Amino acid sequence: MNFRRALVAATILAMPIAASAQPVTGIYLGGAVGPDFPLNQKVKNLSVGNGTLGGLSTSGDMKFGTGIAGEMSLGWGFGNGLRAEVEGLYVNTKGKGLTGFTRGFNPNGGGTQQKYGPMVNVLYDFNNLSPMFVPYIGAGVGALWINDDLHAYNTGTFTSGANTVTPGGLKAQTNNAINTVFAYQAIVGFAVPIASVPGLAVTADYRFLGTTGNRSDSAVYTTSVGGRTGTATGKIQMGPTYDNQVMFGVRYNFGRAPAPVAAPVAPAPAPISRSYLVFFDWDKYNLTDRARQIVAEAAANSTKVQYTKIEVNGYTDTSGTPKYNMGLSIRRAQAVAAELVKNGVPKNAIAIQGFGETNLLVPTGPNVREPQNRRVEIIIK
Repeated sequence: MNFRRALVAATILAMPIAASAQPVTGIYLGGAVGPDFPLNQKVKNLSVGNGTLGGLSTSGDMKFGTGIAGEMSLGWGFGNGLRAEVEGLYVNTKGKGLTGFTRGFNPNGGGTQQKYGPMVNVLYDFNNLSPMFVPYIGAGVGALWINDDLHAYNTGTFTSGANTVTPGGLKAQTNNAINTVFAYQAIVGFAVPIASVPGLAVTADYRFLGTTGNRSDSAVYTTSVGGRTGTATGKIQMGPTYDNQVMFGVRYNFGRAPAPVAAPVAPAPAPISRSYLVFFDWDKYNLTDRARQIVAEAAANSTKVQYTKIEVNGYTDTSGTPKYNMGLSIRRAQAVAAELVKNGVPKNAIAIQGFGETNLLVPTGPNVREPQNRRVEIIIK
């Protein structure tokens, strides 16, 4: 095997890896789930408005244990690394106690807190850093509904006015009120494309989720003071929420065509019957109207000759890095091959190769934007 054939074979073997890191283009659907680590939430006011302990007002922090978070997203990839999506988010955590309360009130408590609602996210994929995984960052805003099903009770003795309350003498329960709050989040993670299933990727990311503003839930209090029992009304006012989340999921980009499989290299080159050139805009691999006309002409003429193979070879100019240009030349060749198939050429008759910034049609120095070098050559053999 000579050097040229070895280079062609190596390029063909590398193509499934390079193709797996293509930008997300068009519609995609994703989902993820993982643990949620909430920070302490401020209880800005726990108050009893009437009854035996009328006038009691205290504040502190509620502690939460590890919960669970999940999301489903529907988005659109613009093909240049940028994505926009609408996400449905759900978070469920449990209260694990209260601390730092004023006026000698030493409570305990817990309950459940649920957050759910829509978010709108904008993300950017760094497609050219690695063919094996794609890092991404993003941010989002939205509105969440928070359902607080929380309770508290005193574990120590405290005084309220002239009343002494023994342990368990004051119990509070929210009324399951649902409050709407503004939410925001920051996202950083990476995707690993699955080469054997074009369009499919597994994802892992870290998210910081926050809400703004205070929310107030009315509460029912049960009191037992000096042998007297009764009920009272009041409120529990909570502050903003802050959550750290780690999400693991999958994403599927619809409409992604399978990576083309190159035909084996022939022992001896066959005579060239026809050759066509398709040119591209700078840093682009999408086909212009004129490019589609040329591809359609090549597809039509391929039926008029007896061919053994149709080569589709991609090239770039010298602007950009050699590694990036190699991937861009392959994407250009894949775009032309897909258009040939669309025009009736059998997919198994097409061999795709990318040559990057080598084999310049117009010799230039480095970092030169030369339109004649941004091309794909269709060779019917």
